[in-house]
Amino acid sequence: MSNKIRLGIVGYGNLGKGAVKAIKQTADMELVAVFTRREPGSLVLDEPGVKALHISDAIDYQDQIDVMLLCGGSATDLPEQTPHFASMFNTVDSYDTHAKIPEFYQAVNEVAAKHNKTALIAVGWDPGLFSINRVMADAILPLGENYTFWGKGLSQGHSDAVRRVNGVKNGVQYTIPSEQAMDKVRSGTNPELSTAEKHRRVCYVVAEEQADKAAIEKEIKTMPHYFADYETEVHFITEEELQQNHSKAPHGGFVIRGGNTGEDNKQIYEFSLQLDSNPEFTASVLVAYARAAYRLSETKQYGAKTVYDVTLAQLSPRSPEELRRDFL
Repeated sequence: MSNKIRLGIVGYGNLGKGAVKAIKQTADMELVAVFTRREPGSLVLDEPGVKALHISDAIDYQDQIDVMLLCGGSATDLPEQTPHFASMFNTVDSYDTHAKIPEFYQAVNEVAAKHNKTALIAVGWDPGLFSINRVMADAILPLGENYTFWGKGLSQGHSDAVRRVNGVKNGVQYTIPSEQAMDKVRSGTNPELSTAEKHRRVCYVVAEEQADKAAIEKEIKTMPHYFADYETEVHFITEEELQQNHSKAPHGGFVIRGGNTGEDNKQIYEFSLQLDSNPEFTASVLVAYARAAYRLSETKQYGAKTVYDVTLAQLSPRSPEELRRDFL
């Protein structure tokens, strides 16, 4: 009998596909099944022993899956799916609507705690790894200011939000950081920067035939939490152009804190990521945190958790002895 942590995946878009690849690179985990709202026969998994099943069949797998990776979008999928699945499984998701995380946490915590499940929410690189670094920098340099820059990159969550707009057939969104703003921050002057001064957003949209492009553009530009606070460009292109020029998903970003210590010594704390594939990297973070979710559950630490509740030892496949010897 295998001692591996048994995983399931809900959703087989870019993130779900990335999760399949990430699980193959971990020695202590195995994938049991992928659950989809589509016709399961339409999924090309090419993974021996892994089942493709309809999402409604998940209820029958509660004793065969240790942790369920929820790979849907934050706009409409996860607010429904995480509470639903957290009643049956330990879960990990990448919910990334920052402004709504407190209420999302409450909704998930209520269900997970009631059913003795562990639900790790808002896991990825932001929120996730960037969140950790914001807290770390703030703790080390109390006299200072945090700044987060995203991009240049294709944003999964924002692209998903664009595709949900009525009349949009397909589309992507790039987040572009301001080099000028980043230079000011790295100078240690801790400038006051508005949301719009730090980034702009560029959307490439394939509209449905007969769609009202002006209405699409207006709905995107006024969308709260996603585009309303930013300088946003909307470009309408063909399906062919989208496939040719925008099929990869690079991304990355920076957490920078400028702080002072002692007699006004400037200290700059910076953490950065440069990613060829945003969904594959995000999926890799989800898979690592699935290990932590399993371990938290084993010690009866139930309810909703975030990256702030996970130790590095719980995250790592390596023993405490190995960590001390090879990484400390």
